[in-house]
Amino acid sequence: MATEIERKFLVNNDDWRSNAQGTRYLQGYLCNENSHSVRVRLAGARAMLSVKGGGQGIERAEFEYEIPADDARQLLAQFAQGPLIEKTRYRVTHGRHTWEIDEFAGCNAGLIIAEVELQHAEEAVEMPDWVGREVSTERRYFNASLSQRPYAEWDEAERR
Repeated sequence: MATEIERKFLVNNDDWRSNAQGTRYLQGYLCNENSHSVRVRLAGARAMLSVKGGGQGIERAEFEYEIPADDARQLLAQFAQGPLIEKTRYRVTHGRHTWEIDEFAGCNAGLIIAEVELQHAEEAVEMPDWVGREVSTERRYFNASLSQRPYAEWDEAERR
């Protein structure tokens, strides 16, 4: 079984931006339950269909398949539930890891999350100074949750 092991953090400053190259993403959920989700994603010219399990902690099952971009656009237009996730994803190398920083747009504008994928749950990670509070297990920060309750709907206390 394919497993995704990922830690997520809020970003506390813009130091990561120097030399960061971004790719526009548009994604939506065809199925979005606590136990699993089915996502369609356009990332630049590429498109993916992903099936993810609910998982435990920072680990969850993930199966991902490339699909034609035209199919992805049709699936998003006809079947996506809730607002689409719009973001620019930047890749930044720090230490031995490549971080993915998602700067959200649309109804999730103002939210920036850094993710790092790991080989195993206990893997040590050198933390950049621009990484803030860890939100790996806070469901509200999952893209699937942001498609159901966007960041624009959060009150000030939820944004801390």
